[in-house]
Amino acid sequence: MTKKKVAVFDVDGTLFRSSLLIEIVETLIAAGLFPKKARDEFKKEHVLWLDRKGDYEAYINAVVKVFMKYIKGVPYDSFMNATEEMLVDKKDRMYRYTRNLVRELKRRGYFLLAISQSPKGILDKFCLPLGFNKVYGRIYELGPQNKFTGKIEEFHMIENKANIIKRAVEKENLTLKGSVGVGDTESDISFLELVESPVCFNPNQKLYRYAKLNKWKIVVERKDVVYELPV
Repeated sequence: MTKKKVAVFDVDGTLFRSSLLIEIVETLIAAGLFPKKARDEFKKEHVLWLDRKGDYEAYINAVVKVFMKYIKGVPYDSFMNATEEMLVDKKDRMYRYTRNLVRELKRRGYFLLAISQSPKGILDKFCLPLGFNKVYGRIYELGPQNKFTGKIEEFHMIENKANIIKRAVEKENLTLKGSVGVGDTESDISFLELVESPVCFNPNQKLYRYAKLNKWKIVVERKDVVYELPV
């Protein structure tokens, strides 16, 4: 049986022009599933990031903390209804470069793999309609009455993106020959090192420096311009 080439994409900030987690937290607050005061718990970090006095990592970590704090007790059906509501408005907010790359690689027969730290339920709704074959994200435990417990299942697995790819390659009969990987932060380095053609898209400083050292392709999309930086 012929092995398929694989293309691996980070999602938040790489394909989606925001964070699916940030968007769902805002939707859950608006729907009354999270308290309004939840927004105050990451407001400071958000403003610092907007004013370029703080970094995005601190902001997203504050949002993650809020999600973990308030998701406990939320019914799964209510969460997925909020997800569908959010995606009706936000699903098309993608970068042109990566959106077109997904389409091109799909046309060429690649096995498309998405890896993200966002909740898998949201990722499935976002990625599968785009043609992704497999989606990996954080899986949150469900307890009695199908409500979230606030715990993450198999946390160790989703934290190591390289191991996820190795597992998928073996399980799905894939090959890393001719493989492509696209990421935007240093957390993506582990899987970018595995693929033949790593692409650092709108990289943060740590990934940019690593990409320069390793002569990886660096692509930036700003407004309506897409350009490649020299390495």
